[in-house]
Amino acid sequence: MAGQHLPVPRLEGVSREQFMQHLYPQRKPLVLEGIDLGPCTSKWTADYLSQVGGKKEVKIHVAAVAQMDFISKNFVYRTLPFDQLVQRAAEEKHKEFFISEDEKYYLRSLGEDPRKDVADIRKQFPLLEGDIKFPEFFKEEQFFSSVFRISSPGLQLWTHYDVMDNFLIQVTGKKRVVLFSPRDAQYLYLKGTKSEVLNIDNPDLAKYPLFSKARRYECSLEAGDVLFIPALWFHNVISEEFGVGVNIFWKHLPSECYDKTDTYGNKDPKAASRAAQILDRALKTLAELPEEYRDFYARRMVIHIQDKAYSKNSE
Repeated sequence: MAGQHLPVPRLEGVSREQFMQHLYPQRKPLVLEGIDLGPCTSKWTADYLSQVGGKKEVKIHVAAVAQMDFISKNFVYRTLPFDQLVQRAAEEKHKEFFISEDEKYYLRSLGEDPRKDVADIRKQFPLLEGDIKFPEFFKEEQFFSSVFRISSPGLQLWTHYDVMDNFLIQVTGKKRVVLFSPRDAQYLYLKGTKSEVLNIDNPDLAKYPLFSKARRYECSLEAGDVLFIPALWFHNVISEEFGVGVNIFWKHLPSECYDKTDTYGNKDPKAASRAAQILDRALKTLAELPEEYRDFYARRMVIHIQDKAYSKNSE
């Protein structure tokens, strides 16, 4: 059904066994309530984070507009001491700024050397480690990264997918999250892992007519909520207030399936990358044919891919 809007289910008091045996295999988003996250949800105020995080330099995104676009890069990268970032992100108007007095800030924590090290809040912010408990719903050897995120009120992150499973822990503040199924990828106008459609609430349907066919799953997150985002599910996030979140990424597939150089968790599995390269070569070969033949054999290839690779399971 075109334009279908669906709520993300919410469950309270889910055990590890329940999650792993009954919920995880469904590969659908789910909001978990009542998970023991430690004292972070009450302790991590702007003042507390500024004090504990101190003067550590952090690389941040700074945008003059609320809707951040990774494709056109409508933001700049800047560096600030952590305590200054927190105070600025908590403000609506800034006395000190890079672009404008109402600019937006976004921190996505990085490893010590982002080219080699994954983000882990326990290593980059060790004084905060004792405040937060990770949901122990996966094996320790599956753990990939824990990403600390801080956002200005009103900031909207572009629609994208990640290749690993993910718990988005809303520590403080409120977020609205809209998700789209991997099976609706053809309606999202993708460039790499990102969607070109920035304004998902009022899209330009003259430019993106198929977007209206994408089923939209939506939820609101408040302090203490944990959103399970399965790998490959597209998600778009708006920070409705100043807020702090932590993403826990873990490997759904065996470790050898992933690119060892990937420190962000957004490079496609090695087999998918190889398949894409083979497809590119096939398309170059098809280009040797006249248009009429190229069109016909391209359609046959599409039918063959659908027959051999598409899942037969209905959602």
